[in-house]
Amino acid sequence: MRAAVLRRPGSPLTIEDVDLAAPQRGEVHVRVEAAGVCHSDLHYMTGDLQGRLPAVLGHEGVGIVEDVGSGVTRVAPGDRVVMTWRPRCGECEFCTNGRPALCVLGRVQGTTGGLPDGTTRLSAGDETVHHLMGVSCFAERCVVSDRSVVVIPKDVPAEVAAIVGCAVVTGVGAVLNVMSTATAGPVVVIGAGGVGLSTVMGLALVGAGPIVAVDTVDARLRLARALGATHTVNATTDDLTAVLDEVAPGGARWAVDAVGAPATMEQAFASLSTGGTLVALGLGRVGAGFTVPVNALVQQERRVVGSLYGSSNPVVQIPQILDLHQRGLLPLDRLVGRRFALDEVNEAYSALTVGATGRSVIVPGA
Repeated sequence: MRAAVLRRPGSPLTIEDVDLAAPQRGEVHVRVEAAGVCHSDLHYMTGDLQGRLPAVLGHEGVGIVEDVGSGVTRVAPGDRVVMTWRPRCGECEFCTNGRPALCVLGRVQGTTGGLPDGTTRLSAGDETVHHLMGVSCFAERCVVSDRSVVVIPKDVPAEVAAIVGCAVVTGVGAVLNVMSTATAGPVVVIGAGGVGLSTVMGLALVGAGPIVAVDTVDARLRLARALGATHTVNATTDDLTAVLDEVAPGGARWAVDAVGAPATMEQAFASLSTGGTLVALGLGRVGAGFTVPVNALVQQERRVVGSLYGSSNPVVQIPQILDLHQRGLLPLDRLVGRRFALDEVNEAYSALTVGATGRSVIVPGA
């Protein structure tokens, strides 16, 4: 099959012929329909995040099941599935305590560059090729664990279904699972990429407001308005503090950082009111940190919490989110940006770095 391979940080992806082994026990062979262009892959491409290389990238996707390995009963050939990069074993301390996004299988996949058993189904001749987050859907086909797929209705557009697998479940999930009192006051969302815009949609869904979206790209801010933001701030020209003084005197009850940079984290923390909470969704460079004023943290009882994958249970939440979309309550189709062919994957990431609007998708069959 053809796939987008990362061979070394700092180099473009190469489209190569890669061998894909048949699914083993507990695994599923999927023909990829669409894959989202996520900033997390870019972190691996630049070296900000480190993984086993060479690897086929792509971790946010949808496809049709073509074959299953022995012991697979949850899905069958012909099913349409969203692939998830956080599998759920159902047995570890996190799964049994209702926090499946932290399942130990995710760490196994991340450290080995393989599937949950630590091995890979990818190769190029005699060379071992690794998986990214157990998915690797920047390819015509992939083999994943049956614990990393969620069956969805066949009438959901492929581009919409693909982005639910990471961006949407991260942003909307954080609202539903972490920000239970978000309707009680103003919210600041820093970063209007796929995750930030999904957060805005989730906040609009639950009736939060005012919602202040912050970015450096006007086109992204216009889309944030269309998806539910009540106010927007271009961080290169506008003053967030002045806007908050007008719409939320005293600061925001909640702030969401969907960027993962020290400067934006500090800006988000500074925007909080007494008793406010910063929810961190964006990943950053390995070892990166940010400064928290100790007295503001203690005397004003502010909080900083992380949320991985929207702190969601994907098996439950992905169908829930798609149902809300089909009922007209989450306009996920408006989040879908430009479509790229597999051969155009580097162009897609170049566009992302200069401010692409919405969530772009790779369509391998295009």
